[in-house]
Amino acid sequence: MTTLADPVPGGRPKDVGRARAQAKDLSTKGVHGVVLAHVDTAGICRVKTIPVSRLASASAWGVGMSPVFDTFLADDSIVSTDVLGSPDGDLRLYPDLDQVVALSAQPGWAWAPVDRITQEGARHPACSRTFLRRIVADAALRHSIEFKAAVEVEWAVGQAAAPDDTFVPGVTGPAYSATRQVELSDYTLELLTALAAQGVEVYQIHPEYAAGQFEISVGALDPVAAADRSVLVRQTIRAVSRRHGLRASFSPAVLAEGVGNGGHIHLSAWRNGVNLHAGGDRRYGMTAEAESFVAGLLTHLPALTAVTAPSPASHLRLRPSQWAGVFAAWGRETRETAVRVITGMTGRQSQEANLEVKPVDLAANPYLALGCLIAAGLDGLESAAPLPEEISGDPARLGAEEAAARGVHRLPTSLEASVEEFRRDEVLRAALEPVLADAVIAVRQGETAAVAELDDELVAAAYRWKY
Repeated sequence: MTTLADPVPGGRPKDVGRARAQAKDLSTKGVHGVVLAHVDTAGICRVKTIPVSRLASASAWGVGMSPVFDTFLADDSIVSTDVLGSPDGDLRLYPDLDQVVALSAQPGWAWAPVDRITQEGARHPACSRTFLRRIVADAALRHSIEFKAAVEVEWAVGQAAAPDDTFVPGVTGPAYSATRQVELSDYTLELLTALAAQGVEVYQIHPEYAAGQFEISVGALDPVAAADRSVLVRQTIRAVSRRHGLRASFSPAVLAEGVGNGGHIHLSAWRNGVNLHAGGDRRYGMTAEAESFVAGLLTHLPALTAVTAPSPASHLRLRPSQWAGVFAAWGRETRETAVRVITGMTGRQSQEANLEVKPVDLAANPYLALGCLIAAGLDGLESAAPLPEEISGDPARLGAEEAAARGVHRLPTSLEASVEEFRRDEVLRAALEPVLADAVIAVRQGETAAVAELDDELVAAAYRWKY
């Protein structure tokens, strides 16, 4: 479990001593530097690095970084809100000592996610990791509910030597094929080895559908640790790719046409060690609370896409009949609905039952995405929202009248439309609080304006290597 507490100036009790011990242990393993990582509103992982000898100081007093990164765009230009985006001020980055890990594919380096507080010691209102930790703690306090989560990671393997930042697949075999696995056998083996050395539990790693595409599925953790793990897995994939003369793209749309990279989120709610998605008396073993949680997700999905599919490239991926979940509907093991109810294998339902939210990609800040999904689900749970009927098959095949009668709606088809839905969603904006909610709007509007004159091919190219 990740520590559910804000950093404090001077460090929490025993933090400094613990950090000194960690630094000494890392040094004996040949580690000389520590990557301090956070994800900005645009979904880009931004870092500062320190000598390992400074880990204890960082745990006590943090490391300085400007608040301006909260309104950076993916192309590093800057927008602003009434609070964020100016050159003024400073924040302190505090490494989470529970998550410090030596990077197997980057010898000499360790990695840690950070929380950000002000110089005055208050939590930074635009820190997405702090936001998710607050949402999780509030759910435990108000509802005695804990969550388990995991983020699927899909990426396209390209040749690093390809000219002009184009994408040339680094593998030629068909989708899901043994040929593709054999072609990059050494590469994927090194990924497995590196992730195991870093304590990441890998469930599957396999070729995927699109050209050069692979996927890793990892074990579930508490939501904050799951978001941390998603960032760490991508750091590792980038490093291993470079070691093999390859380049990894996590962009939602590596190319303008075809299936893109998803970042599907798996989520389950638990109380006192009991999975609320199994063993209940509602559909497919769900409890009444689990059904209402799904109903809350469906209600807020149009606005959620501003957080879960936040790039102009996201909407090149969000197309019908491509398993991207572009319809606000649910179904048991239905991969075309936005929410897929997974019941698990017979005999393991109590451990495996969960929800997969599909209109999510890896341009999303995982802390924002998980926090907003939980807030949306809890809104449904608190109001005992009824779950509509299940949809099977491809919702795109429904006629307009039948779809309307069954409550099936297409999710927003542009980032601009997603932002307008988000503006109207009082629940999500209240959960994020004004500073962070305004940053989401400003950054999405900035991304929209940045590509306003570009066609689909140029949009895909603009974001191909950003995430």
